[in-house]
Amino acid sequence: MKILIIEDEKLLADSIGALLRGKGFEVEMVYDGETGSQYAELGVYDLLILDVMMPGMDGYQVARQVRSKRLGVPILMLTARGDLEDRIAGLNSGADYYLTKPFDTRELLACINALLRRQGSQVDQLTFGNTALDLSSAMLIRGTERVRLSAKEFDVMRFLLQAGGRNLSKEMILARVWGYDSNAVENHVEVYIGFLRKKLTSIGSNVRIRVIRRLGYHLEVEEDA
Repeated sequence: MKILIIEDEKLLADSIGALLRGKGFEVEMVYDGETGSQYAELGVYDLLILDVMMPGMDGYQVARQVRSKRLGVPILMLTARGDLEDRIAGLNSGADYYLTKPFDTRELLACINALLRRQGSQVDQLTFGNTALDLSSAMLIRGTERVRLSAKEFDVMRFLLQAGGRNLSKEMILARVWGYDSNAVENHVEVYIGFLRKKLTSIGSNVRIRVIRRLGYHLEVEEDA
C-alpha cells in the first residue's frame, strides 16, 4: 500500500512517515499543498494524509483539486481546527475522515486501516469488457477461461483497470508498481504490457491494451473480439 503525506510541519510528517513505514506501508512525503496536489493527481496512491492549514494551497483546495480529477483515493485530513464548521468544510471538500490534532498514533492507525479496508471491501473483482481480474487470486477471467498473473502483472493490470480507460503514462505505471526509488526503467513497463496482452489473448478477452504516443496506455473493448 502506497501512502502520500501532505503536511507542512516537517517533523510531524517525518514522524508519521516513520510510523507507517514501520507498519509496512510505502510512504512518500511532501511539505506544501501545491506539490502535494501534483503528486496526488498522479493517481498512484492508495491513501492521502492531508494537513489543512498550509501556506499557499490549503488542504481543502488540495482535496477539491483531487476530486475534480475524478480520483477516488481515500483522503484523511489532519488539522488543529476541530470546530464543527471546519469538519463539515473538510468533508464537503472531498475528505473521507477528519482527525483533529493532537491525536494518538493508535487512532491514526485505526483510521488508516478503516479507510483502506473500506476501499478494498468495495469489490472482489475489477471488470472491463468481458474480462474480470479477481483481486484475491490474481486471476484474469473470461467466462470459464482463466489465467494466473504474476505479482507485477497483477499490479499493472489492476492499475489499468482502476484507471477506467484513462491514459496512464509509463512514468505513472513505474511509480505505482515499482516505486519512485526503484531502478526499473520504461522498458520494464513495455515488457509487462506485452505479457498481459498475451494473457488477455489466451483467454479470449475482448480487452485490448492500447498505447498512444506520449500519453501512455489505456484499456479498450474490441467489440468483434
